[in-house]
Amino acid sequence: MVSGCKPHQEIHIILDNLSAHKTSQVEDFLKRNLSVKLHFTPTYSSWLNQVEIWFARLEREVIARGIFTSITNLSQKLMRYIRAYSKNARPFKWKYSDVRRRILPC
Repeated sequence: MVSGCKPHQEIHIILDNLSAHKTSQVEDFLKRNLSVKLHFTPTYSSWLNQVEIWFARLEREVIARGIFTSITNLSQKLMRYIRAYSKNARPFKWKYSDVRRRILPC
């Protein structure tokens, strides 16, 4: 992953708070790869669902229905959609309210 990037290009990775992401192996990797920055989501981060909704919509409305002749063509169509969407963008109305589906602590 890192070797395929331009020199000094910053790489930002969003992770949950799983302890496997905070091991000495990860620390060693980060010391060797100073351009990599990890960002941990807060516990119970429902905002991440907003990101998932956005990517699901992008996939459903652009990618799944599209015919792309090249990566450049795909990029152009994605950017056209994003610009058009941004003109009238509104926050997603998302709320987790089904208490029957909550995971309870032991």
